[in-house]
Amino acid sequence: MIARVGGQVVLVGGAIPGERIQARIDRVGKGVAFAETVSIDEPSADRRAPFADPLCGGCTYSHITYQRQLEIKGQVIADAFARIGRLVLPPAIAVKASPEQGYRMRARLHVRGGRFGFFREGTHDLCDVRGTQQLLPDTCDALDRLAQAIRSTGTDIVQGVELAENVAADQRVVHLDTSRPPDVRLLEVVRSTQGLTPPPFVTDALTIGEATLTLRRHALSFFQGNRFLLRDLVAHVVERVPVGSTVADLYAGVGLFAVSAAVLRGAWVVAVEGDRVAAEDLHANAQAAGGQLTTARQPVEHFAAWFPRVMSKLSRPLTIETVIVDPPRTGMSREALDGLLSLHAARIIYVSCDVATLARDARRIVNAGYTIARADAFDLFPNTPHVETVVMFEK
Repeated sequence: MIARVGGQVVLVGGAIPGERIQARIDRVGKGVAFAETVSIDEPSADRRAPFADPLCGGCTYSHITYQRQLEIKGQVIADAFARIGRLVLPPAIAVKASPEQGYRMRARLHVRGGRFGFFREGTHDLCDVRGTQQLLPDTCDALDRLAQAIRSTGTDIVQGVELAENVAADQRVVHLDTSRPPDVRLLEVVRSTQGLTPPPFVTDALTIGEATLTLRRHALSFFQGNRFLLRDLVAHVVERVPVGSTVADLYAGVGLFAVSAAVLRGAWVVAVEGDRVAAEDLHANAQAAGGQLTTARQPVEHFAAWFPRVMSKLSRPLTIETVIVDPPRTGMSREALDGLLSLHAARIIYVSCDVATLARDARRIVNAGYTIARADAFDLFPNTPHVETVVMFEK
């Protein structure tokens, strides 16, 4: 939250807009100071008791009532577009709500002294996973068993754990980040831990309308993390794709949007993913879907030069009508965005987990002759400052 003292901008953790508080400045950066709330003189009506550790990863908004969190996130989106992109969004951004507990399907856990946990904000101190309420109780139980099993081996080589489970939570896998190759005993302990299966994949069955999509994904592949809003997010994006149109899905991951557009909208889709692990999942999911999908493992920056050669080999010449992009938090590189704009697609559907880089890229897209047709948001990360935003641009 933003405060100003004598013209100095202060970013304050643990506060709510409208409150009067006492805060302690922890550090000063270029043009901004950072502070934490010490005491509250005039509390907001939207203040509630925070989770067990409000500074634990995933809990930094837990002191704010959930409806107010959604309102704040809508304001943050509008502010970023106005301040960074110099753009006015369509009327009030509605942020779709999520259940606050057990929503998370993917997590990276840190390991210290045989304990698993998330980091507290700005530190390497571990905090309890269960107290954050992001993971299902059964998931926490499985992680407790795994931690105990690893401790029983006496090894200290495990530095982190990548957890992935499917929407139904009936499949769960882990990938161990180790300081050196693990021995056979450690691997056997992991495999025998109840509730954690040894194959590195989980499979999701996602029903949208009358169709059920089946997607496999490796523990290390990127995938949207909120089990409760996944279907709504996919349906929203795919509904923006005209039936039978041609689509480029850039940063396609395991094919969540690409497969959905091909199966649900009968689209011809070219899906591009640069990460080796995710690209293998993408190719397998495209083959299983049996739709009109062409996949490519390559950086998005290379797509514009590669695309004409691929199109010339297909059964009919195609021009891209819709581009879906879901880049990492850093947004699109200048080269990638140049390539996207060179396609002159009729519409661009931009899915983003970082509103600042989205607003930056939106300015360039608008400058290239597009208008913002609509903007929507999904609260994939309750009790945090993060929000997933979907903006559709039209030529």
